[in-house]
Amino acid sequence: MLAATRALLPNAPFVYAADYAGLPYGRKSDEELAARVPALLGRLVERFQPRLAVIACNTASTIALSHVRAALDLPIVGTVPAIKPAAALTHSGVIGVLGTEATVRQPYVDNLSARFAAGKTVLRHGSPELVTAAEARLRGETVDPAVVARAIAGLTDQPGGEAMDVIVLACTHFPLLLGELRTAAGPGVQLIDGASGIARRVAQLTAGQDWPATPTPGLAAFTRSDAIPPPPLAALRPYGIGRTETI
Repeated sequence: MLAATRALLPNAPFVYAADYAGLPYGRKSDEELAARVPALLGRLVERFQPRLAVIACNTASTIALSHVRAALDLPIVGTVPAIKPAAALTHSGVIGVLGTEATVRQPYVDNLSARFAAGKTVLRHGSPELVTAAEARLRGETVDPAVVARAIAGLTDQPGGEAMDVIVLACTHFPLLLGELRTAAGPGVQLIDGASGIARRVAQLTAGQDWPATPTPGLAAFTRSDAIPPPPLAALRPYGIGRTETI
């Protein structure tokens, strides 16, 4: 998502914030996230004074987006599963939604399916170990193909799963494993996420605003966690990150 947004706004300053102290979001209760996400974003907004904020997490968005918008006085862009474009792409009428456990159980996903995929079959699977694998990939570690295979099997093993031809990557970590996911899903299955749509929305909300004349290296800010080490700066540089700090 950061890469897609920087492609449209190459000179915009970015702060990428990762709540490592709060991971995994997918196994937290709705009540925990509804309290944690607005509080954390409030701290970030006070510290960095951004023009807008993107909740670059499907789980946090489906649970806490309304709470954040009520608490903060700036544009907030949420990230939700790309079911609408998936419904336009499918030929078989069977769509998979691969996300965290918290995301796939949300009524928000029910509503998206009813609005944009009526008459189609929407299969869901939550894979916490795929989130862990994606974080490992970002740190440069090897990913076990069996983890990816199990995540895809969580969809294909459901009734009707053999006909699935589109999978929505409903977690912003999962594109880090795009190659492995494509291999496991097979050549007849398209994988999509919402990164390009979020990038276009950010560009729309900042249209006409002035940016620095040259690209500005971004900052990655991590909440402190003793359990999960943040990725090295070298892994973040391809996304335009020039420095990191702990908050």
